[in-house]
Amino acid sequence: MSVKKEYQELIAVLHKCDVKLLGEFLSDVLTPTEKTELTKRWQIIKMLGGGLPQRKIASALKASLCKITRGSREMQKKDSSFLKILKIKEQLR
Repeated sequence: MSVKKEYQELIAVLHKCDVKLLGEFLSDVLTPTEKTELTKRWQIIKMLGGGLPQRKIASALKASLCKITRGSREMQKKDSSFLKILKIKEQLR
């Protein structure tokens, strides 16, 4: 199976998981460094969504401006998945 098909299969399987199982799976499959990086990227997305300037985000998270600029570019796309995800996050409140 190609990497793309494997990725799509993983997404489909994760979609069927409840929150508890998904959390357990991510804790088991990701290294501590990967968990930290994923969490940092999530923080960047939320901070960008909240309108914080890129330099403030970089300073607060000790992250490179390149990483934050990448996130900012993704949010400016017409059909941004980042914005869709943030909308879902708001609905969870």
